[in-house]
Amino acid sequence: MLVLVAPGQGAQTPGFLTPWLDLPGAADRLAAWSDAIGLDLVHYGTQADADAIRDTAVAQPLLVAAGLLSAAALDARSDVSAIAGHSVGEITAAAYAGVLTEEAALGFVRIRGLGMAKAAAVTETGMSALLGGDAEVVVPHLEKLGLTPANVNGAGQIVAAGTMEQLAALAEDKPEGVRRVVPLQVAGAFHTHHMAPAVTELGKAAQDLVVSDPAVTYVSNADGRTVSTGPEVVSRLVSQVSSPVRWDLCMETLKELGATAIVEVCPGGTLTGLAKRALPGVRTLALKTPDDLDAARALIAEHAAR
Repeated sequence: MLVLVAPGQGAQTPGFLTPWLDLPGAADRLAAWSDAIGLDLVHYGTQADADAIRDTAVAQPLLVAAGLLSAAALDARSDVSAIAGHSVGEITAAAYAGVLTEEAALGFVRIRGLGMAKAAAVTETGMSALLGGDAEVVVPHLEKLGLTPANVNGAGQIVAAGTMEQLAALAEDKPEGVRRVVPLQVAGAFHTHHMAPAVTELGKAAQDLVVSDPAVTYVSNADGRTVSTGPEVVSRLVSQVSSPVRWDLCMETLKELGATAIVEVCPGGTLTGLAKRALPGVRTLALKTPDDLDAARALIAEHAAR
């Protein structure tokens, strides 16, 4: 059973789209999407520096565009049995599953990114990854400090979100069992109450979307459950902005579904890394550059639904 997954914010690096533009039609596709959403995806994916693509309003459309571009190059839609995305990667997943058109998904994520950037500007906030520790110990400790466990990623990783003062307190007072606290290159406390204004904006935008039911099994961040209707997928995309990402539960569901291989679309690496630790025996492959496509196709040939 083949699963396609899409990474979230923080996976982007300067110039990561450059090699993908050599694929036939890729540059034209990105240019058309850029015109449609009023953001130069080609520039930000090839020439912009780390600070420029850290901007939430830029990073989120860039990640969805990269995911859709690499998934199209893979050309494995009929072979995929299930799909999931981490945070903004859920919009990539929704488009690939046919819930939204690619153009609608990019317009939607543009509104999401702008709304979250605006919400993040109200208070200086951020996120830090905690490596190691038991969730039963870590979560109460975070709540004691006023922080939110915004991403429960499994494989011994939880991401805390809150004000910079709260995160500084966490760095000085790590929960028992946590080896390291690593500040993340994101510009806000995503998936917390700090993002409530963005939920309102995104909810209004969602009313104008034309949606379809997912063509493959869609696994939701909210609780790891599968969602079978398009309106429910979109409703969850809206509420997800201020709600924790339960990637640990997504991986549990993929295991229960019988996943045997996971391919992570560009810029891959984060989710396959988690899967290697949490889902032993499941083959994984991350699409970083077009050089990875042949290996991905070979893996797909072995694990595609029959």
